[in-house]
Formats: sequence, C-alpha cells, structure tokens
Amino acid sequence: MPHPKRCLVTGGAGFVGSALSRLLLGETDAALLVVDRLTYAGTPCSLKEVGLDPATLVSSNPRLSFLNADVCDSAAMNCAFASFRPDSVFHLAAESHVDRSIDAPDAFIRTNVAGTAALLQAALAFWRGLDDAARSTFRFLHVSTDEVYGSLGKDGLFTESTPYAPRSPYAASKAASDHLVRAWRHTYGLPTIVTNCSNNYGPRQFPEKLIPLAILNCLESKPVSIYGSGENVRDWLFVEDHARALLRVCECGSPGQTYNIGGRCERTNVQTIAAVCAALDELRPCRDGAGYASLVTHVADRPGHDMRYAIDPGKISRELGWRPQTDFDTGIRKTVKWYLENEWWWRPLRENVYHGQRIGRGRSPMRTDVR
Repeated sequence: MPHPKRCLVTGGAGFVGSALSRLLLGETDAALLVVDRLTYAGTPCSLKEVGLDPATLVSSNPRLSFLNADVCDSAAMNCAFASFRPDSVFHLAAESHVDRSIDAPDAFIRTNVAGTAALLQAALAFWRGLDDAARSTFRFLHVSTDEVYGSLGKDGLFTESTPYAPRSPYAASKAASDHLVRAWRHTYGLPTIVTNCSNNYGPRQFPEKLIPLAILNCLESKPVSIYGSGENVRDWLFVEDHARALLRVCECGSPGQTYNIGGRCERTNVQTIAAVCAALDELRPCRDGAGYASLVTHVADRPGHDMRYAIDPGKISRELGWRPQTDFDTGIRKTVKWYLENEWWWRPLRENVYHGQRIGRGRSPMRTDVR
C-alpha cells in the first residue's frame, strides 16, 4: 500500500499524535484531519510548526484541518468521516497517565473504552458505504501500550502472543479497547490493526511524565522524585521512531495483525533519571556546581507499580522492515535540549495546568479535563 492520502488522526494534538501528524505532513503528501478534545494533555501548540494557529485552531496549511471534538461524541465522529472521507484512521486519542488512572479511573474508561467503541462504529458505517476498491485499502490503526501485558520479571520480553494481564486502571482500559478493535475486525470485517508500544519519550511530552517532569524540576531546583527503589525497568522508545513505525504499519501492515513496537532501550528509573541529570549537567550546568543528581530523592512507591516492561519488536522488524533509529543517550540529549530551547511551549502548562505535584496515590479523585 502506498502512503495514505487522507488520514484521520485522533488525539493528534497529544504527544505521540502530534509527532505522527508532523511526520505525515512533512514526509508524505497526505491530507490530515486532526481530531482532539484538547483536554489537559492536548496542546495545539504542538502543531504550530505545521500551520495550526493555537489560538483560533485554524490552519494555514491546506493539508491540515483541525476538529475540536470528543471521540465519545458519535454524531461528531459520523460527521467527521462523512465530510473528510479518510482512507486511514490513526486512533491515538486516550487518557494515558497511570498515576491519573489511579485517582480517576472513570475518565479512562470513558475515553479509552467508550470512545474507541464510538469511533469504531463511525468507521464501520463509513467503510460499509465505500466501493470495493476503497474498502480493500481502508485501514483503522489502533495505537495501544505494552502495559496491557502486565509486568515482567527479570527475564523475558513481551511478544504479540503474550497473554493480557493489565494491572492498572489505565492498562485495563487500553486492554478493553484492544479487544474491541479486534472484535470489530472479526465480527464485521473492519480492516483494523493494533500496535502495542513501549514507553515513549521525546520533545513535547506533557510534563507529568517521568522524563519531562525530571527535566523541569531540575531547571527549577526542585526535588526529582523516584518511586520506591527506582529499580523498575522501562523499555524507552523515542517518539519520532514510534511515529515512523505507525506510518510503516499503516502502509505495509496486514489487517487483523498486531505489531509490538519497542525501542530496545531498557533502563531502570534510576538510570533514566541519571541520564537526564547528566545531559543537563552538560547542556546547562548548575550555577553552584553541585550537579543535578543532588536533587534526586526516593519517595514511597506508587500503588501497583509494575516492575518491568520490555518489548520484542522482532515481528515488525522482520515483516515490515522497521527498526528504532535513536539510541537512548542520543534521544535523552535531544529531549533535554528541546525543553531548554522551548520554554514557550512548556511554561504555560507548568504554570496553568500541572505544577509538578505528585498524583496517583489513590487517596482522592482528581479531574482529568482541566485546561
């Protein structure tokens, strides 16, 4: 299949979604309809460089349109399909932060489960109305997480055949959405594909996540907290590598298949924070000469904290020819440098949306729709 020509990207103002949107606009000739509810983690500023005016949500790029809508809104999704007429759907709209899912699971069930079901129904109704040629090339790509597989011990890797064993409200909601997508394939024939990725990092990640939170706390000389012993392991994937994998899956993947996308970059949380501190020491040394590692502190662990995630990306490598291009040290340095040079992007989020406070203790509900 050649490059997609008309792409509907849900969650396209989010971290991974905006990276994918920039890639599609920069390296293909596709027209894009970005659909995003613009909750706390979706910022139109992430699409500014490809022509979107963050204030008006109007695009100067003739290939980019923006729809501020909720994937749970069936009428809006049906209208989006009917008017834009995509040949490819990249479904990335989701609540994604484990800590927030501990405090507010209802929002995750609503968006990740009910929202996916509503989008599938809209896609199915549209797909059924296409001619045979268009039906055969239509793709619905659902972007999911390795957390659906549960927690690994010291050895082993997640593969596409690993049984599901989600252990957080976030992981459970994504597992449910994966099952829905596969059910729409098997029951109705909708040409769906599922991808499960490891932990993403890179520029424009909302600063509640481990790496950007550590960067910004360092810059403000605040404690950099590590849960528990810090020996929990994550397999890190640079966001631009992930975006390229999604494009490759859409172009070359087979309907009904699952592809695991991993960075082959396993690091403990202690090692990850040490890499962030080392990059900051190089790029913006502390004035007192103490080094940013002096800010690191250990705090009580998160409830239900999974010990280790690690993906075997062998299938996507063998069948589709994708491999991660960015090693961890290079990716961390690129990420730190971007945050140092783009305070305009993160400062309003830090001051007006999320101040860096700890969440995810499971003690009280919190809102996830704060703007």
